[in-house]
Amino acid sequence: MEAAPGRLSRMSYHESRLPFDPRREVLWATLCRHYFQRLVPPDATVLELGTGYGHFINNIRAARRIAVDTWPGMTDYVRPPVEARIASATDLSWIPEQAVDFTFASNLFEHLAREDFLTVLAQVRSKLSPRGSVNILQPNYRYAYKEYFDDFTHISVYSATGMCDLLVANGWKVLECRPRFLPLTVKSQFPVSPLLIRLYLTSPVKPFGKQMFIRAAPDGSTSR
Repeated sequence: MEAAPGRLSRMSYHESRLPFDPRREVLWATLCRHYFQRLVPPDATVLELGTGYGHFINNIRAARRIAVDTWPGMTDYVRPPVEARIASATDLSWIPEQAVDFTFASNLFEHLAREDFLTVLAQVRSKLSPRGSVNILQPNYRYAYKEYFDDFTHISVYSATGMCDLLVANGWKVLECRPRFLPLTVKSQFPVSPLLIRLYLTSPVKPFGKQMFIRAAPDGSTSR
């Protein structure tokens, strides 16, 4: 996740709103193994924007993995051979053109102004290979409106419909849209177990589903 706006430090944000929780490691290890891995070829280069504690990038398998975040603490959690870069997602000029096959961002773009989000999309487009895609996981305001602004760094609002429309209007084709992909948080009365996560992923009914997953590729790409 990108830096919180204003004068608050990233460490303050992580201590007050997003402290490390080992349950997230269980969640992401299961998600990568049973859902996201099918989208990542073995020879792919994966770029994660707003890496945070590294739960996704540490668990996904790929030939090359790159983690980007403005939070210096990220380097304490990302495991080699992942390449960690303390930088903003709005400036990816250090990545070669068409070098990335799979870009992932979890709970990032609700923290960015709309103009910055469009800048990120433009940057990502130039870095994607012909088979590349951008993959977005974040709260769906349509279902998470009651809790959305409990996070004081949320500044932009998106529903699945709005996000897909924005992508299409900016030259992307939507390959996959799941409005109720996951519950909003691991902080609940239910245990976080690989079995329950797998059952949830395959269930046609998504109780408490408040996070959306959207996968898109530039118009004219070979991604499907």
